[in-house]
Amino acid sequence: MKKLLATLLKIAVSAAIIGYLVYDATQGKGNANVFANLVNQPKHWGILVLAWWSCAVAVLLTFIRWWYLVRALDIPCPFFDAIRIGFWGYLFNLAPLGIVGGDLVKAVMLDHEHPNNRAKALASVLVDRVIGLYVLFVVASAAILLTGLWRIDVAEIKNICWATFAITVGGGFGLAFVMGPEAWVGRAIRTVGRIPRAGPPLESLIRAVRMFNRRPRVLVLASLMTVGVHGFFAVGCYLIACGLPGNHLSFAQHFVVMPLSAAMQVIPVPIGPTEFALDYFYANVPAAAGPPIAKGQGLVVSLVYRLITVLIAALGVFYYFGNRRELVEVIHEAEQDK
Repeated sequence: MKKLLATLLKIAVSAAIIGYLVYDATQGKGNANVFANLVNQPKHWGILVLAWWSCAVAVLLTFIRWWYLVRALDIPCPFFDAIRIGFWGYLFNLAPLGIVGGDLVKAVMLDHEHPNNRAKALASVLVDRVIGLYVLFVVASAAILLTGLWRIDVAEIKNICWATFAITVGGGFGLAFVMGPEAWVGRAIRTVGRIPRAGPPLESLIRAVRMFNRRPRVLVLASLMTVGVHGFFAVGCYLIACGLPGNHLSFAQHFVVMPLSAAMQVIPVPIGPTEFALDYFYANVPAAAGPPIAKGQGLVVSLVYRLITVLIAALGVFYYFGNRRELVEVIHEAEQDK
């Protein structure tokens, strides 16, 4: 019953966010209605296809990064097996609410195919997620500095920029501390583990990261791959904006707004937070050139981006039909672990 109520709550939150954004976007007058513009004005389909390819390359890079981390932990996972498992994980991350998460599916699937590696499998997906999230803020911070966005005369955007800097610097110091010698950090980790409810998961996460403390080269190369991941996603989002009618933010600005919007994915609601963030940035960051950006333009861009990610994830369906029985077993096992 609790699981059902939690699922219904997540559905309600997602529906409320998207419903509010759509309502707000339709309050424009005449041609300011972005949905009317989307239907009535021409689209650049070739550019939208390029956007799909850019996002697809970004997704593929995440699979390669995870495979690299898996191999660094001495799990003999072949490259194409990692791609197959990666597609399953990506598909389940976008699946309807209530289904087990993609990261857990990846870890269980990896352990299923390479037994007696459960701890390493979990470490690989946890560290993969940590690297992806931290480098996201690094990319956004660099783009903020290069574009000078932190100097614009919008108080809320300035605050977001400074918060991004703080998270980047604080996260860097935190990771450096966690990767220190056991004599330095062991007691602190055990203290964290005693925090009610949140402590044990945090301790597990820190222990997972520390599996790589003697493999700094692996972490550096995985981080460089992650810069490419966020770069291709930012390019994909910019191409989506170029392919749709209406003015949009600049190429460089998308390297700020796309990573920061993607950071909202940490909220356990599959749809809504990222769309809300991108729409907020489009409404509050001044366009570098051209007329003012129409109300709701960010929502339209984010919804097309969401559609593209679903089309990419649909490739995982082919793996499902080829390995249906195995996947059902993995889902059942993941549900028990959850």
